[in-house]
Order: sequence, then structure tokens, then C-alpha cells
Amino acid sequence: MTTPAPLTFRHVTNVDDVRQLLLDIHAAVRGDFGLLERPFYSVERFNERLTSHSSAPGWEAVIGYAEEEAVGFAYATPLGPKTRWWEAMREALPEGYTTETGTRTLALNEVVVRKPWRGTDVAHRIHEELISGRSEERVTLLVNPLFSDGRLKARYEAWGYEQIGTQQPFPDSPVFASMMRTLRTS
Repeated sequence: MTTPAPLTFRHVTNVDDVRQLLLDIHAAVRGDFGLLERPFYSVERFNERLTSHSSAPGWEAVIGYAEEEAVGFAYATPLGPKTRWWEAMREALPEGYTTETGTRTLALNEVVVRKPWRGTDVAHRIHEELISGRSEERVTLLVNPLFSDGRLKARYEAWGYEQIGTQQPFPDSPVFASMMRTLRTS
């Protein structure tokens, strides 16, 4: 890991203010990994998911900047009482585990960092900036456990996440490891 870059953060709750920026960063990052040709990772499909996620109450994004350049972002949405987040789980979870109130669980939908800043702790710093001011009890995310030979999943584990099962939320998506991290006890 190289020396951490000096960062500033911009918190955003209106996707229209940053939609094109998020699409551009998504395209650059997914393109670096050769994923844009896969339908699930296309810019169009990402934009559909971004629209859906950002329409939910409590959606928030954090964009990290090194000087004036946007280097990455993370965004999340609280899971409401009628969430479909847990429907694709392949394993049964304990009774009550998937009961959502809109304030219990934050779903971390994306964390992406442009190539020059990978390996500099920028992703973790953006992630922590996003969740640090949240009031939810826990945060969940989905990660492809095969991506980067498991290194990405291991990175989330180092950040305090534990795998609780697997799910495939879309027919063309990978089978993701579903992970959870406690933020605070109620």
C-alpha cells in the first residue's frame, strides 16, 4: 500500500447532482476490469440500479476527491419494511434477522475507486466517511467472492464484515457473498 492520498469528501443526497459523475467513474472502474461487456455491469444497468437505489428514502453517496479530481465513491440506502433485499438469499437466516424498519440496516450498494488510487486506502476511507454519520444498527453489502481471487471479499472482512450467506439478486448477476457489519447496538 502506498501513502494515503489527501482526500476531501462530498456528501450527496440528490442523485441528479452527481449522476453523470457516478456513471463516468463506474464506466472507468468496471472498464479497468473488463466487466463492461457483461450485461450486469454495463453502464445502462448500473444507471437503472442507481435510479432505483437513489429513489429510496435516506439514499446517500460520498464522493472522495484528491484536490479537484473525483477519485471514487460509495453509496448506500437504508432497507425499508418492504425491501426485497433479502428475497434472493440462498440460505435461511435466523427468525427476525431480515425484519427491516428503515432504520435497522443500511445497504451499501457500491464502493468504487479509480485505478491510480487503488491500494492507497481510499476505498476504506470513503466507506468509513459514508457510514460514520449513519444511525442504522448494521450495514450489509454484496460482493462477488470470486472477484480478484477473493481479495475483495477479504478486504471487506478486514473492515469488519462477516459473510452471512449468499444470494443472486438478478438472473444475470454473479452469486454474491452477503456480508454484514455491526455499526452500533440498539
